[in-house]
Amino acid sequence: MEDRELETLLRDLESDRTERKASASERDKIRQAICAFANDLPSYQKPGIIFIGANDNGTCANLPITDELLRILADMRSDGNITPFPTMTVQKRNLYGCELVVIVVEPSDAPPVRFQGRVWIRVGPRRAVATEEEERRLTEKRRSRNLPFDIWPDRSATLDDLDFDLFRRVYLPSSLPADVIEQNQRSIEFQLSSLRFATVGPQPKPTHLGILVIGKDPRQFLPGAYIQFLRFDGTELTDSIKDQKEIGGSLPDLLRMLDEIFHAHISVSSNITGQPVEVRAPDYPIVALQQLARNGVLHRTYEGTNAPVRINWFSDRIEILSPGGLYGQVTRANFGNPGVRRCEKIERSLP
Repeated sequence: MEDRELETLLRDLESDRTERKASASERDKIRQAICAFANDLPSYQKPGIIFIGANDNGTCANLPITDELLRILADMRSDGNITPFPTMTVQKRNLYGCELVVIVVEPSDAPPVRFQGRVWIRVGPRRAVATEEEERRLTEKRRSRNLPFDIWPDRSATLDDLDFDLFRRVYLPSSLPADVIEQNQRSIEFQLSSLRFATVGPQPKPTHLGILVIGKDPRQFLPGAYIQFLRFDGTELTDSIKDQKEIGGSLPDLLRMLDEIFHAHISVSSNITGQPVEVRAPDYPIVALQQLARNGVLHRTYEGTNAPVRINWFSDRIEILSPGGLYGQVTRANFGNPGVRRCEKIERSLP
């Protein structure tokens, strides 16, 4: 955090995101404060700050800041008293000419956080042990974060990264009847959130689903969101390449361009002998090929990998390689049967 923001919080005596300690002698109370800020019961989604070396009125306590003090405070993160471990930083800072230790505690993604078995929260400017109801609310916050990857929000993106024209021109007509669209007077933000393309709130963020389906540049946020197409002049990866393409963009555009490439590469033989009418036979059935490619896009994983879907077209076969292994309860034995979907919302949005 910048010094200016920290100085503002140091002097803001009414803020419930800050706590001040003249010394580090009351270590259990510091741990309680860390626990309370990590739980973030009011859902500020902003870090809590503990100033060590500042009086309650924000003035300097002239506490000597030593390496030993910094080590003691940093060890509070993982000394076993606070579980799960909080995300925090411990730094020596100079604010208003006063040397302080600043502990920045980030809100936990897995509340409730406990100190020696108790759940601590902030109630205005003080700490308190959470009631059963408050602990239940913290547990619900954790469960609400256990969402499928496709409807996670991308905090680095904004609604400006979504293509509203594509949303109105392509997605809505393919998903809703024309009369429903005509009668819909809701704001674009409300429409996006109702379709899980964005989060609900005063500052909505695009979800991975929104970025993939109507994003202007999905690869900016999901680097593996494209298809690598290679046409080999032979049966091995070491053979020469006849054609190659990188197919990116939003899912509707990506699948449309892939269909065009398939049509360009499929060979159709024509037989005009032996029967009264001409018989045409493609070397691969286009509908089956399209379905397999769509499955490759649908059932892939975007987590922990930047790999694309790879389509390798050899002279005797086509291989479709989709990142990610078998998902959920799917095994080799029951593969092909109905099972748990990896990205259910993406499946429903596919054209």
